[in-house]
Amino acid sequence: MSSKKYGVLLVNLGTPDAPTPAAIRCYLAKFLSDRRVVDLPPFIWKPVLKGFILPFRASRVAKLYQDIWMEEGSPLLVYSRRQQQLLGEKLANIPVALGMTYGSPSLSQAVASLLQQGIDNLIILPLYPQYSSTTSAAVFDQISKILRKYQTIPALHFVRSYAAHPAYIAALKESIEQSFEKHGQPDRLIVSYHGIPERLAKMGDIYPQDCKATTERLSQALDYPADKIMMTYQSRFGYLPWLSPYTDKTMASLPSQGVEHVQVVCPGFAADCLETLEEIKQQNKIIFLAAGGKKFEYISALNDNETHISLFEQLVNNVMK
Repeated sequence: MSSKKYGVLLVNLGTPDAPTPAAIRCYLAKFLSDRRVVDLPPFIWKPVLKGFILPFRASRVAKLYQDIWMEEGSPLLVYSRRQQQLLGEKLANIPVALGMTYGSPSLSQAVASLLQQGIDNLIILPLYPQYSSTTSAAVFDQISKILRKYQTIPALHFVRSYAAHPAYIAALKESIEQSFEKHGQPDRLIVSYHGIPERLAKMGDIYPQDCKATTERLSQALDYPADKIMMTYQSRFGYLPWLSPYTDKTMASLPSQGVEHVQVVCPGFAADCLETLEEIKQQNKIIFLAAGGKKFEYISALNDNETHISLFEQLVNNVMK
């Protein structure tokens, strides 16, 4: 029997501590100061961030968070904690910690809690199915920085992505089929991913390829016409070109093409959050219906579904083989 003592670190992006302008300013300041997220020169970006974005965006975003806030807190944190708990129950004697790249609980707190339990092998599982330099690589950067203060560090096992993992595709397929059964098959299934600037892809970020891999595998798994599946990108920020086609512009154009019923799934989000519950479920529904569409359904993220937790268990077990 192996004498290795493993620990698992689940990582998600982060969320404000409260749906208030002050809490959101604090969160956005950390998030948008990461050079992995915004790689503009600091002397250009910092005055824009501090002088324009934080003062004006925080109040507007606070109202959006208030619309989706759950009794237990931010949806992303609520679902991430449930994932941590359920995975811990499946893994029995292997400790599972949760850390956020930006916000609480912090990555440094999560790493410290695992090391205090005597682990010598750390499995890092970013909850980003598709790799991007803006997300997965940002996790790696911060973990590396945190471990500098330790004299002895654990062996590291980094799950870079799981975009085409069979268990992931099966979980998505099950979720979509349940929606089809409840609402009927739509005229179009929109597969929407968080966007990134086009220039990052041109610089070598493999995110678009990972998104395409997920969509293609999902299309092969579903009993649904491939030509009715559309891949789009959402959540663009700023004025420079991002990956396209854009989800919101697609929603505005579909009704004129005779599309009356759409369902939207967001495979890049392991937990529902502002970008799914407010941007897609609310904003994009309004856009589609205002353009003449008749029916719109958002298919929830996998969240704490049993099949989703089983996927995490398989990813961890694959490392420990």
